[in-house]
Amino acid sequence: MTTRILGPFNRVEGDLEVHLDIADGKVAAARVNSPLYRGFEQMLPGKAPLDALVIVPRICGICSVAQSAAAAAALRDFMGLAPPPNGLLAEHLVTACENLADHLSHFYLFFMPDFARPVYQDRPWFPAVATRFQAVSGSAANDMLPARAEFMHLMGLMAGKWPHTLSLQPGGSARPLEHSEILRLITLLRGFRRFLERHVFGDALEAVAGLDNLAALANWRQGRVGDLSLFLNVAEDLGLDRLGRAGDRFLSHGAYDLFPAGVWDGDNAPLDPAAIVEDVSHAWMAGEALPPARGMTQPLPDKADAYTWCKAPRYGGQVVETGALARQMVAGHPLIREWVAAKGGSVTARVLARLLELAIVVPEMERWAKALTPGEPWCHHAELPDEGVGIGLVEAARGSLGHWLAVRHGRIANYQIIAPTTWNFSPRDAGGVPGALEQALAGMAVDADDPMPVAVQHVVRSFDPCMVCTVH
Repeated sequence: MTTRILGPFNRVEGDLEVHLDIADGKVAAARVNSPLYRGFEQMLPGKAPLDALVIVPRICGICSVAQSAAAAAALRDFMGLAPPPNGLLAEHLVTACENLADHLSHFYLFFMPDFARPVYQDRPWFPAVATRFQAVSGSAANDMLPARAEFMHLMGLMAGKWPHTLSLQPGGSARPLEHSEILRLITLLRGFRRFLERHVFGDALEAVAGLDNLAALANWRQGRVGDLSLFLNVAEDLGLDRLGRAGDRFLSHGAYDLFPAGVWDGDNAPLDPAAIVEDVSHAWMAGEALPPARGMTQPLPDKADAYTWCKAPRYGGQVVETGALARQMVAGHPLIREWVAAKGGSVTARVLARLLELAIVVPEMERWAKALTPGEPWCHHAELPDEGVGIGLVEAARGSLGHWLAVRHGRIANYQIIAPTTWNFSPRDAGGVPGALEQALAGMAVDADDPMPVAVQHVVRSFDPCMVCTVH
């Protein structure tokens, strides 16, 4: 048995170590360590409830709007507020903008450059991939970055700034738009659509979103020019559809009133937040397994048998995976459902689901923008109760994000957060069951002498980890 510690991982937000036990050329067991403790959950008790809107977006500069949306949703639940239609549409647009921009960054800057490495130089697709995705010199970044920057002007228009906007409030949006600004918003979305149709897909977004089975995808790929087709060629040649499979159990909080909340374990089931418990048996944390509404975040750095600062969320005692693949499984997208039924959740499936969301969501954003009504209310207001609880469940690009708030005597008494990477990169639980990434790495063929096996990096990056969101 050989043990290797892989890390640090480049092109990953935050600190990550992966411990692999290797025997007979395969990973016998994996342990994923989030080595940086941050303490946001300890910063919030004693603060005024609305202070959460300022503090929690600082958890991360990549998904700060998702954190804002979760905090606003928890406060909304606590206050018993419902936003007006304009406010709800504005929240959909702003959170979708951040999530889709994240999908682009992941694919073009974090994931695909690995295939331009010299280790693949003998593959038939290598010249095309290196020309397109080689770090610094590849043409893809030159196409994507201006399009992403233009798309992100939506944030300035609707949220005032990015990251760390304060426009998302419990009662809706604090940034109303005039008619001329809505027209500019629609123009921005049309420009983003042109980039996606020209470079990512080589086809209309509606045609891509409508691909409903594996045969349709195979036919669509024939002679297709675009970055999705290039990725699928690479994935097929390397067998990425057989790499990185976890337990094929999926969870989604639901997003944009477009993708429903639920859990997939061979069939759809409604989401029950009461079924969520955080196990701390292998985390450097004191306490016992508790639901997040009663959760504790008390560091215990010398704890025996612990190996990470990440807690182990479980749903009904089970390990679940979250992310774009989970969203589309719960939403019942026929291509993704057929893919997972035939091949399981894998590296290819996760990346395909993220790109598919670009094709699905942008047309919806166009519809939301056209539905905004100048002169109508954008935000409702209410008094803050002195006592109560609230839950805010949203979807970030990487998956399900939850905030649990408790207020006593007008001050935050407890605030607990479960981020997508907390789910996916969780350690073992009290029963010794590995988390989703740990399961996805087990059984992989690796060279025990390779200091950083590229296949392991493909699996890790397919989850698109954000380690700074993972631990608080």
